[in-house]
Amino acid sequence: MTAFRYMLDTNAISEMVRNPDGTLADRVKAAPTDALCTSAIVVSELRYGLRKRGAVSLARRVEAVLGEIAILPYDTPVSFAYAQTRDALERRGQPIGYTDLFIAAHALSLELTLVTANVREFSRVEGLKVENWLEAGP
Repeated sequence: MTAFRYMLDTNAISEMVRNPDGTLADRVKAAPTDALCTSAIVVSELRYGLRKRGAVSLARRVEAVLGEIAILPYDTPVSFAYAQTRDALERRGQPIGYTDLFIAAHALSLELTLVTANVREFSRVEGLKVENWLEAGP
C-alpha cells in the first residue's frame, strides 16, 4: 500500500492545464502533495496527444504539471489487476477502452481513488473508487 490516495486520470490533468484556476485545480492544490499521483499510462496518453498535435507551448505546460505529480510505473501487480478486471468486464459484456482499463487496473492494484470526469466508464469496474473533481467538491 502506498501513501498516495488519489490517482489523476488523463482528463483530470488535461483540465488542470486548461483551467489552472478551476474547480479541479483548486481541489488538487488543497490536497496534500503526497496524496496525489498519476499513472505512467496517463503520462503516455498525454505525451502521445501532445506529439500528435505538435503543440510546443502546451507540451511545456503539461510537463510543468507532470513535474509536480508523482508518476507511478506500471508493474507486475498491475498486470494481475488488469487481467482480472478485463476478464470480469468482458464476462459481463461491459468492456471499457483499453487505455482506461490499464489506468483502472493501476488504481485498483494500489487501492487508490481515481480522479476522472469519465465516471460513467470507470464505474463499470468493480471495486474501483472514482471521484469527479470537476464537480463542486465537499
